[in-house]
Amino acid sequence: MNVSATPKLLVSIVAYKGADLTIDCLRSIEPELPSVPGVRVLVVDNASPDGAADRVAQAIADNGWGAWATLIRAPGNHGFAAGNNIAIRERRDADHVLLLNPDTIVRPGALRTLLDFIEAHPKVGIAGGRSEDLDATPQMCCFRFPNAVNEVLGYLGIGALDRLFATRLTRIGIPQQPVPVDWVSGAFMLIRKAVIDQIGLMDETYFLYFEETDYTRRAKLAGWEVWHVPQARIVHLVGQSSGVTVRNAPKKRVPAYWFASRRRYFVLHHGRLYTALADLGVVLAYPVGRLLDALRRKPNRHAPHFIGDFMRHSAVLRGEPGPLQLRRAET
Repeated sequence: MNVSATPKLLVSIVAYKGADLTIDCLRSIEPELPSVPGVRVLVVDNASPDGAADRVAQAIADNGWGAWATLIRAPGNHGFAAGNNIAIRERRDADHVLLLNPDTIVRPGALRTLLDFIEAHPKVGIAGGRSEDLDATPQMCCFRFPNAVNEVLGYLGIGALDRLFATRLTRIGIPQQPVPVDWVSGAFMLIRKAVIDQIGLMDETYFLYFEETDYTRRAKLAGWEVWHVPQARIVHLVGQSSGVTVRNAPKKRVPAYWFASRRRYFVLHHGRLYTALADLGVVLAYPVGRLLDALRRKPNRHAPHFIGDFMRHSAVLRGEPGPLQLRRAET
């Protein structure tokens, strides 16, 4: 391998609390360094109040990771997009930027596989790998863009309708080979520098959720392709970073910033009238889906107080959220 010709890779890890997760993620990256000699990892700590930044900094020093990993202390917790933008601004010379969640473990060869794919396909601006459980059970991590139709179908949860409109559902399934998709999970998402140069940084008015959906949509509108590459694999300990979607745990109330981010995405890309109609569709579909689940003796799929919270944050009652509404993650 010609090291001088190796593209420079920036790995951006935005962390908030959970030092052990971040340290384990860094530890999983270390064996991959010989195959990706151009890599630099920046951990952006979003002002963790529990001393996580100090622990990560100490782990970098104790393990001799300083040659390839650096901790950056953000001045405040302004969200996932803002944290990644700090890292991207810091390493403007990178040819590619990999967004990587701190609650992930990189499988052997994952970084090289994803980098090779995007380098071999010049029209691909963004590529995402496969996320899976510790036991290698694959997770859904590539999707179609959300719209009024697939949201209503999702809340109804009627198998016959899902089969009839299979090509309209948000979820694509579990591809076994690389496929073009609408958007990929920001937990493991590689972005070509030319995309950033063309469309700019991530939209910091999203605090958490929908920011990668928005970014991939902007990339596709600019003419870039987005692909899912299942051969590049990571373990994703779902929900451990945000604490919102932790598996096998009692469902928590959906935070206000999720609703605000969703509304921001829909209003920005579809307009407020469309968003209001989509919201109305969800409000009508939700009780039907709940009733059908009860008749089939299926557990409630949704978080506590979901529909009431959804209605309060709907575009029917509110306009497009601004930065202050979107950043109230801890209220």
